Amino acid sequence: MTAQAQDRIGQAEPRKTPGAESGRPFRAGEKAQLTDRKGRKVTIQLRTGETTQTDHGLVRHDDVIGSAPGGIVTTVSALRRSSGSTPAASRRAGGWQYVALRPRLMDYQLSMPRGAQIMYPKDIAQALAYGDVRRGMRVLESGGGSGAMSLALVDAVGPEGSVTTIEKRADFADICRGNVEMYYGFLPRWWECVADDFDHAASLMSAYSVDRVLFDLLDPWNRLDSAWRVLAPGGVMVSYVTTATQMSKLCETLRCSRRWTAPEIVEDLERSWKAEGLSVRPNHQMIGHTGFLVASRTMAEGFPALTSRSHGSKDAHASIDRAGELENLELRGDLSDRKVRKTLRELGDGLAVLRRENEGRRGRSAVPSAAPDGSVLLPGPGCATAGQEDTPYPESQECLDGHQPDGQRGPQLSRQRAGDGRGDQKSEKDDRI
Repeated sequence: MTAQAQDRIGQAEPRKTPGAESGRPFRAGEKAQLTDRKGRKVTIQLRTGETTQTDHGLVRHDDVIGSAPGGIVTTVSALRRSSGSTPAASRRAGGWQYVALRPRLMDYQLSMPRGAQIMYPKDIAQALAYGDVRRGMRVLESGGGSGAMSLALVDAVGPEGSVTTIEKRADFADICRGNVEMYYGFLPRWWECVADDFDHAASLMSAYSVDRVLFDLLDPWNRLDSAWRVLAPGGVMVSYVTTATQMSKLCETLRCSRRWTAPEIVEDLERSWKAEGLSVRPNHQMIGHTGFLVASRTMAEGFPALTSRSHGSKDAHASIDRAGELENLELRGDLSDRKVRKTLRELGDGLAVLRRENEGRRGRSAVPSAAPDGSVLLPGPGCATAGQEDTPYPESQECLDGHQPDGQRGPQLSRQRAGDGRGDQKSEKDDRI
């Protein structure tokens, strides 16, 4: 933060934040969020004498201005507004009710004008948690964009802290300032937005002058040296990246520098639920992948970061960018030779037991078996007998269970009884038919 901004922070009078007067009536110029019975939301800026068109008629701003949050506002139709027709005649286009409330911070972030794509509230909340951003801290942000993260940081540190936002594009910096001023009603005295390159702006700051650094950049790995210089020892850096390749490159750069602790990587997925009577289930839509958060902390100067020992990871960091390298690469480098030998030994023992059992079953199936009632069980067609070729699976047991391996229906085993007369009775019955 520049000396001019620090002087301004020390001289300016403290002002109230939006949450300090959340219960007061609506005033012209501030934002109001209208929610209907179906949960659909419309965010408007209140202006005296103005109207806002909705799908169910017009909302008159004067009906909201001066009312307390939580009240009901009813839409009117253009016909009723111009000719003074009765409510019954205009109910088709008007008469729709909305609840008027002040937007929460997350509601404002999702509805505010955007230049660059914003971070979602779910990612902002995780960034504050992993970054341990608390009241009174000095925070440096790079990549202001439309100001969603800046709003959360300004609110988190409060007037006792300070936030410096660096945005390379001047037009994005103007959008960021406008959204912050629109939400607070003023430009917070503990926040400064600078249109500059991060490395150049950080070079003007003294060493160990901030407690936290938050990145929302395309190439945060190129800014780590500048961030390490301005961060206090043990300070936290949190970076938001959207692709897996960015995340991987940032993590490898952090590990190779030995100036940062092992990176923590998190991805947050958000799913809302419906709970109405007995209908309790997740909603059909959810907010899936939006980005990754990578968090790391600075090591003190002269102390390299501790690294974990990798056992048997021969090719975990190998490259196959050049042609011909794929053939020489052991793709499963996380498996050591010792583990491979152990796996082969266990498989060999198991296969030996399986083959012995198969040989025993084939030997037993060659001898006719006697049933408890004295009948003889004969192997049917397709059953393995001694002297036949080996089959991948034992078939003699399947024959004894009454299932044919060739897919034919009917019992696989035939019972032969002498002198019971069953065969003659069946023949006589068939003749009579």
